[in-house]
Amino acid sequence: MHIAEGFLPASHCAAWFVAATPFVVHGARAVAREAREDPENRLLLAAAGAFTLVLSAVKLPSVTGSSSHPTGTGLGAVLFRPPVMAFLGTVVLLFQALLLAHGGLSTLGANAFSMAVAGPWAGYAAFLLVRSVRLPTEVGIFAAMAVADLTTYVVTALQLALAYPDPASGLAGAIAKFLGIFALTQVPLALAEGFLGVVVYRFLRRVAPGELVRTTLSRAARREASHV
Repeated sequence: MHIAEGFLPASHCAAWFVAATPFVVHGARAVAREAREDPENRLLLAAAGAFTLVLSAVKLPSVTGSSSHPTGTGLGAVLFRPPVMAFLGTVVLLFQALLLAHGGLSTLGANAFSMAVAGPWAGYAAFLLVRSVRLPTEVGIFAAMAVADLTTYVVTALQLALAYPDPASGLAGAIAKFLGIFALTQVPLALAEGFLGVVVYRFLRRVAPGELVRTTLSRAARREASHV
């Protein structure tokens, strides 16, 4: 999700910026509404953003000199729904581009679309699917974190492939190439992120049950709090 400054053609940067902007604007309104309607959740909102900031700043070397990252967006998507993470994730990416040289300003739209839009929505869908078959909430948290992570990298691979199609095999070959570059580190990283999400959820269930019952997890948290 950290495509470097200047790595995408200007037309691609503009297109991804246009694609991501409606989600980010809607997310900003969702954050404002959440803070206004449930002031007690402001601290948990800030924690969701901080969790994404810290986790997605971790870099693990991948092949060909690139790197893989956790994303940390799945948990926030489950707690507050994906629109909130569209805004928080974009703010995280902006800070990382300015302060850590992770990603860039010209590629902010592309990075936001993969990490702050596509990842959270896919992770949230995975959570709903798990809950629909009555599996434990913790399994849903694991699925949300892992799927959000993997989806971010699938979208990033697509973005890179669109910008740099393979001369011989075209778009499909480029997608396979970019997915292969990250797969060795990203698949185990996504699984580790899923387990970390479960640990964080258990911690929140112990120390902040009141805040959890005002989130998307409210019904599950009420039911499981009685067993803590």
